[in-house]
Amino acid sequence: MTVPVDHPDTDRWLRAFHPSPAAAVRLVCFPHAGGSAGYFRRLSELLHPGVEVWAVQYPGRLERRGEAQFTEIEPLADAVTAVLEPSWGEEPTAFFGHSMGAVVAYETARRLTASTGTGPTALFASGRRAPSAVRETERLHLAADDELTAEIVRQGGTPPELLAEPDLLAMILPTLRGDYRAIERYRHRPGPRITAPVTVLTGAGDDKVTPEEARAWHHHTDGPTEVLTFEGGHFFLADHAERIAEVIRTRWDGGAGREARPPAGGTGAGGTGARGSGTEGTGIGGTGTGGTGVRGAGARPA
Repeated sequence: MTVPVDHPDTDRWLRAFHPSPAAAVRLVCFPHAGGSAGYFRRLSELLHPGVEVWAVQYPGRLERRGEAQFTEIEPLADAVTAVLEPSWGEEPTAFFGHSMGAVVAYETARRLTASTGTGPTALFASGRRAPSAVRETERLHLAADDELTAEIVRQGGTPPELLAEPDLLAMILPTLRGDYRAIERYRHRPGPRITAPVTVLTGAGDDKVTPEEARAWHHHTDGPTEVLTFEGGHFFLADHAERIAEVIRTRWDGGAGREARPPAGGTGAGGTGARGSGTEGTGIGGTGTGGTGVRGAGARPA
């Protein structure tokens, strides 16, 4: 049974597109740079009702557009931790983050583990190299608008109609630039590893993550790790939503290293043992920006 989150900002930060009060487990999803909670609407639909998906809505976009966005990863992780912490540990909870979201999820997991003694039951790191794998040449947050737009086009995953509307593009670019600043300036700080098993999901054609950078996630957890590779580029998730939902279900209880069989259409890159840019509203397999806060009508029993 799901429980209320006792924090005054819960409904600003978390979206439940398919509330499931009877679900035994929860998945908290963290969007990519420039992305919003709506990116995970399709995944929420596929996992419902057995898994209740909560998607994080960062400030500075959509209905939170009037709020100042975070331009550093660690303060953003601090803020998400503050929202989740009051009811943390009430039920099994895993994290899923795509691109920048994978790092925010990891840093949030570190904080919850330190403050409560219990981290997420699993971490699904999608489309992102390990936190310690740094590329000093990345400087897109300093690029001109046309260069930033060209990068959006190159990566795919953004509805063409958004790029064709100057007013919409003008709203998107500042948020995207701020998020790129946060992730490009992020540097991993040494400290205790998380304990959750880590499943790394990558696109075969994604030049933002090399196989070596993906495997390096094992440096950041005391749990098992594995890497699964799918056909596609940085936004491979849109074409493999059903298979990714299967990955989440099959890895949840047994941990990332126990279920060695890759999903249909995916390629397993092996486990490591015990130590072993889109835009707002673009969804995995669909689009959408709505959703209720986790305490919205029908989302929580009294």
